[in-house]
Amino acid sequence: MRLTTPLLTLALCATIPATHAVPPVPERGQSMNSVLRHYGEPQQRIAAVGKPPISRWVYPEFTVYFEHHHTIHSVLHQKRAQTAETR
Repeated sequence: MRLTTPLLTLALCATIPATHAVPPVPERGQSMNSVLRHYGEPQQRIAAVGKPPISRWVYPEFTVYFEHHHTIHSVLHQKRAQTAETR
């Protein structure tokens, strides 16, 4: 039993996912300050419009939508397929 305990412990530790990894896009409810800390300055900040105020920040690979100061949605940008005209 003594030989299997360290191996079992090692196997369990190896299968636990990392919880500190930054998700590919901001999650719902994340504050603007948190988004800035994790993803840096956006390429473009688009001012809030409407009621409630909805603003968006554009990053190279995704856009984040905020209601007031919290994330309501993040959208990955689609890669455009190359056409014969653009080759």
